[in-house]
Amino acid sequence: MNLKNQLCVITGAARGIGLATALKLLNQGAKVALLDQDAEALAAAETELAAPDRVRAVCCDVTRADAVEAAAQAAADWAPIRVWINNAGLARHRWIQDYSEAEIDLMISVNLKGTILGSQAALRAMIPQRSGHIINIISTASLRGIPSETVYSAAKWGVRGFTHGLAEEAAPHRIRVTALLPGGVDTAFWDHASDKDAPRKLFLQPDHIAEGILRCLEMDDLCVPRELVLRSLDDSDFSVKPD
Repeated sequence: MNLKNQLCVITGAARGIGLATALKLLNQGAKVALLDQDAEALAAAETELAAPDRVRAVCCDVTRADAVEAAAQAAADWAPIRVWINNAGLARHRWIQDYSEAEIDLMISVNLKGTILGSQAALRAMIPQRSGHIINIISTASLRGIPSETVYSAAKWGVRGFTHGLAEEAAPHRIRVTALLPGGVDTAFWDHASDKDAPRKLFLQPDHIAEGILRCLEMDDLCVPRELVLRSLDDSDFSVKPD
């Protein structure tokens, strides 16, 4: 896809991977709609990007269908939606017996329900135009269970299964769907984890994930990058230690 003047919607866009992706897309000439529920951080991101003619910020709670639909409509009133990136996500790091019901509900709602609602809104915009690309930012936690991330892993396994089904439903409408699975990324995601649990100095940076997103979007529209795993070379839980 040639991204010049194409509208890209990003959830969880006020910081981290979302903000880094917005900057990459702007550098390619795209228009970007930033969605986030943190109004103060969203305003700061809009100011930082410094492209008022190509950036719109919309405060949005991705766990509410009415809010997601309203945000999608506000974006579509500006320009046709060509890209939708479901990036909003969060985790709480606990042993399973220590999770509160509220924390469980929050992780399922933001990570899984938020991705479903965003994908619904994207499809409603893209099906009539028979084009578009949905990218769901998932996690390598969707590939295996992780101690202290059991509920997050459960949500992301759900997102990965949903994304596989979404890809099959979207393809007849000429809409591409990509699952992007980052390993550890040094963002505020880890603020609730201890240094022992999160060796952030070994992780990728948000810009690395943004680069992967950009590469997927820029492929020929006939080519569907169905699933991409991005890990730091030092993110070693799958690796064999050298002698």
